[in-house]
Amino acid sequence: MAYKKKTKKRVVSVESVIAHVKSSFNNTLVSITTTDGDVLLRGSAGHLGFKGARKGTPFAATQVGTNLAKELIGMGARLVEVNMQGPGSGRDAVVRALQSSGLNVTILRDVTPLPHNGVRAPKKRRV
Repeated sequence: MAYKKKTKKRVVSVESVIAHVKSSFNNTLVSITTTDGDVLLRGSAGHLGFKGARKGTPFAATQVGTNLAKELIGMGARLVEVNMQGPGSGRDAVVRALQSSGLNVTILRDVTPLPHNGVRAPKKRRV
């Protein structure tokens, strides 16, 4: 087996970032991007070891937010914009975790897609 050369992790220092939070009933996914859209960090409740129904809890989302905030502070980020999507219970927990770890949340945005008319209704049931 050939020797695989490890690539060096480049040190990124950013002032402001955007946190994209997708919270479903089963899990909470968070990805931290630059203002240009390049992904810096990402995390989820499942990645931290939560399994089953515990992945969708606010506690799991708080743990995700705290872990990502520690790494963000190491990168030098101070300002965070938050885009929240989905109906899950972890939406607000992530924001609270980011704020309590010392980051300044500037904008809270709800980007949940809303149907303007939705899909066609199912046909009437005949009994």
